[in-house]
Amino acid sequence: MPVLVPVVEGQSEERALGVLLRRLTAAGDAPETEVARPFRVKRNKVVREGELERAVAQAVRSRSGATAVLVVLDADDDCAAELAPTLVLRGSTASQLPIGVVLPTVEIEAWILAAIESVRGVRGIRSDAQPPADVESVRDAKGALTNRMAGARGYVATDDMPAFFATMDLDLAESRSRSMGKFVREVRRLSAA
Repeated sequence: MPVLVPVVEGQSEERALGVLLRRLTAAGDAPETEVARPFRVKRNKVVREGELERAVAQAVRSRSGATAVLVVLDADDDCAAELAPTLVLRGSTASQLPIGVVLPTVEIEAWILAAIESVRGVRGIRSDAQPPADVESVRDAKGALTNRMAGARGYVATDDMPAFFATMDLDLAESRSRSMGKFVREVRRLSAA
């Protein structure tokens, strides 16, 4: 069985991305794949020359049976279409395993916003919450989630992201977010490798 090693940038992604990956593989959206414990890196550091290479090599060494690596970092202010291919090339110099890079535009929380109707009532999301017109142009997706929560409750990524990823409509998120679509395609490709 393939073993996919996620490389992520934050504690919330470390806790939540496995939930999303397991949902995709369990639903048949990708071949059955074991998801290794995510390997965490600092986004501002890993984009520097030599750092992604070091992180990929370390992730592969530290996760037994790895068959592929999936790097997921927020695009932030970078152009995902320009940065992702560069990171794939750099990561490929550190390992012979297939490497995928997905850069959620602008933040990974945009994927939750894309499927916001499907998480109404979950972790305080209001029953009338609507997605923004263009989820991938939202500069503060965390704040946008807080604005869609009832009362004084605010979005707490480490607690809320896993719950949202466990319940959100993946097809809806994919239909409204190009970067979520890229994520699904990369998971399928790497699981089949």
